[in-house]
Amino acid sequence: MSTRRDPVLALLRRYYGDRWSIRRAGSLWVAVANDPEADHAPTVVQPDIDAFLADLEDPPRRAGSARSLLSAEYFSQRCTEVEDGVWYLKGRPED
Repeated sequence: MSTRRDPVLALLRRYYGDRWSIRRAGSLWVAVANDPEADHAPTVVQPDIDAFLADLEDPPRRAGSARSLLSAEYFSQRCTEVEDGVWYLKGRPED
């Protein structure tokens, strides 16, 4: 990606920066929610700027559980360390 400043990207970061971390990946617009506990999709990816802006304003619903299976609290409550770096998950993850 070019090192030139992207004025549209700078404007989006300034306007949405309190809620989203925004970047470009080739022709894709990518936004990651700053709040991992947000009640909407944590990541928005769109090739079209108009669709991207619509998703930033009204994000899609979160898919699956609001908790990450890798979160420390979730992991420590449900897993037992068998040996160094090997963990056993007790039961199935909740939906």
